[in-house]
Amino acid sequence: MICFDALHPYYLPQYLPVMHELLKRGESVHFVIYRSKDQQAALEHLVEEYQLSVTWVDNQQQALAYYIDQQPKWVIFGNTFEGDSKLKGICKTALMQHGIGPKAVYYTVSDSDFDVRFVEGQYRLKRLQGMFPDKTFIDTGYAKLDPIIQGTESGLDLAAIGLDPAKPTLLYAPTFYPSSIEKMAKHWPTAFSDYNILLKPHYFSLSKPAYKKQKQLLEHWASFDNAYLATAEQTNLLPFMASADLLISDASSALFEFAALDKPVVWCDFYHLRWSYRGIFKFRFNQRMDEDLYRYAGVAAHAKSYKELKQVVDQQIAQPESFAAERAKYTDELAGTVDGQCSKRIVDFLLG
Repeated sequence: MICFDALHPYYLPQYLPVMHELLKRGESVHFVIYRSKDQQAALEHLVEEYQLSVTWVDNQQQALAYYIDQQPKWVIFGNTFEGDSKLKGICKTALMQHGIGPKAVYYTVSDSDFDVRFVEGQYRLKRLQGMFPDKTFIDTGYAKLDPIIQGTESGLDLAAIGLDPAKPTLLYAPTFYPSSIEKMAKHWPTAFSDYNILLKPHYFSLSKPAYKKQKQLLEHWASFDNAYLATAEQTNLLPFMASADLLISDASSALFEFAALDKPVVWCDFYHLRWSYRGIFKFRFNQRMDEDLYRYAGVAAHAKSYKELKQVVDQQIAQPESFAAERAKYTDELAGTVDGQCSKRIVDFLLG
């Protein structure tokens, strides 16, 4: 048996292509999923939708007890796990980081005591190996994108969700912090009436009380005829990416995932910072973001303010190839090989 540790719902899109490949090869797959006060209904919907074999836990201590008792061949994690060292000699452990992009946690999470980490491309492998010379890193690429590259993810039915299939479609997928949400105009879908707008925020924006003002704005924008807000059950970004012609985002993993599909991206340089991240405390913001934030700025067209956004979007829709060379260059460094075979390479290693 091979287990996937799903601390959050948004880990599942990274895991599912690997699960499907394992099942094709006759392996037994099991998910350990953490109950969520905010997202339990969405989790249960996903379990039913994908017919997952599941054990529910409340915390990492319960998850650890399950792994020690069941002794699976492998446990695959999407982030740090406080009981990692206690699994030595019980089972093998692997890390598949749940996103790509410029946040420093992409690197620091490798301080954990996993047997192997699957990474995306030679640049990141070499950088991680330099930071953690005693750890094992395997370049497999980014499995989450496999269904779109393979053509098995066809996207949304735009007409069925009330949008116009004849219009170009924008995907607005901001992260929760630091976010551009608070800096967008209150009635911005009106200014973008020539487009469909898919609103797919990080699930924290819809579920966490700390971000209730973001939720209110998102629900307001969804009231416009040309906009659609993802439901709580629609945790998977892939159908939205497959359906969109252009992505609007801030410094999020989604930005780099979409660029890896060779579609145009508009990067919002405007975002709301809490007071504790401003002025003399700006070092906290710098600690949160990795130096790659600036290294990869050329992957997208940038809007320095909301006022610039419409002009930049129009230009990128008219000339979607204008950043193609930059997308190819930076995708090679951030996502590695994008050929739809990443999950196969991961499974080859797991079963090798």
